[in-house]
Amino acid sequence: MIKKLFKKIKEYDTIIIHRHLRPDLDALGSQRGLALAIKDKYPKKQVFIVGDMSVRYAFLGKMDEIDDSTYQNALVIITDVAVANMVSDERYKLAKEVFVIDHHKNSCDITENVIVDTSRIAVCELIADLLWQNKFVISSSAATALYGGIVTDSGRFQYGETTGRTLKIAGALLDLGADKNFIYKNLYTESLSERTIKNWFSSRIKTTKNGVAYLKNDKTVFEKFDLDFFNVSRGMVSLMAGITEIPIWCNFTYDVLNDKVVGEFRSRDISIVDIAKSFGGGGHDCACGATLKDFQEADKVIAEFDKLLAK
Repeated sequence: MIKKLFKKIKEYDTIIIHRHLRPDLDALGSQRGLALAIKDKYPKKQVFIVGDMSVRYAFLGKMDEIDDSTYQNALVIITDVAVANMVSDERYKLAKEVFVIDHHKNSCDITENVIVDTSRIAVCELIADLLWQNKFVISSSAATALYGGIVTDSGRFQYGETTGRTLKIAGALLDLGADKNFIYKNLYTESLSERTIKNWFSSRIKTTKNGVAYLKNDKTVFEKFDLDFFNVSRGMVSLMAGITEIPIWCNFTYDVLNDKVVGEFRSRDISIVDIAKSFGGGGHDCACGATLKDFQEADKVIAEFDKLLAK
């Protein structure tokens, strides 16, 4: 399938790269890094990146705006997601051919052209490796985008799925000019106001009998603070990480646009992805999530995690 994908990349004049909704830096970095590498190798091709954008990661650059007609006779590559309802911009269905590159433990319901490697901490790690295998040159700009995805999905190389291969690829990207200072400055510095808001969220953390920590963020949170959904859902889940007594932690945030509750689930070293899948979600062993009907269903998720810790 890898050979087939790169053959198609060579054949098509128009290539459009998608990824999942409400993107994290692995989604954005893989999308941008792959696009830049293709454009560098084939300057005459039209290569576009599309989808919604997170304010949190706007520093990486803007998305392209294209007409529906652009999809005619185009190749679409979808990165960091293999589930149709999670793809940002449904127009990928208009393309002549679609490929998926992912690293999550979810079955693909988009296409039969799938490259999945669940041993990779980040899809950016996988894509960097695939580009090198196929003799692509990775520029410093592409390296920066790919490095950013690896850094964030590995939790700055702290998560258990990080391997020696991960570090070698990240190191090789640095040698190619990946701007780690640019990534770290934009990711890990914040204003005093932002830190104060985080302190407010931290004060609301609750725990179960067996050590599951959780936050519930209803619509009043967004009335109180000028925050986008991503900054609350993904941005606040890490507040519960690194606490000795807390092996599993969850963040539940009301999604006003879809009238759902989005759950982000994390653990230090316990596989929790099967519980996420039982609620219609998925992801990685220790970092996953699910979209839930309401906060009552969120309570059921918390109860399942608490049972897991009680064993």
